[in-house]
Amino acid sequence: MNGREGSKKFYHISAVSQMYDIHPQTLRLYEREGLLKPSRSDGNTRLYSEDDLRQLEFILNLTRDLGVNLAGVEVVINMKQRMNQIESEVNKFLEYIKREFVEGQEEEFELKRQSLIRITPGKIVKIERIKKKKDEK
Repeated sequence: MNGREGSKKFYHISAVSQMYDIHPQTLRLYEREGLLKPSRSDGNTRLYSEDDLRQLEFILNLTRDLGVNLAGVEVVINMKQRMNQIESEVNKFLEYIKREFVEGQEEEFELKRQSLIRITPGKIVKIERIKKKKDEK
């Protein structure tokens, strides 16, 4: 029912179909639409990995639970991939900043932080101009 390639676990289309109560033709449709990309065995049999199953669960959640059509699923998947890419780029940028500007200079930054003057907001006092008016007369 499931094959093995190294330590990864793979499932045949019939097993995935039974596990998720979905017709094998629907799985083939998802593949044609580019929503799923199962690997293939030497005999050209579709092999679904754990990552493929997570992707399928995401697709089924969108279609079954939220009523999203396949075009919408494709848009959501593309947005999700783009968000993951942006997150990765931001993390790389933060690592670069840390490496270039902070590492090795922790003591200097701590001294600067401690030397900052902390000013608490004072009370606003209204100065009356009565005294000034009396002096003018």
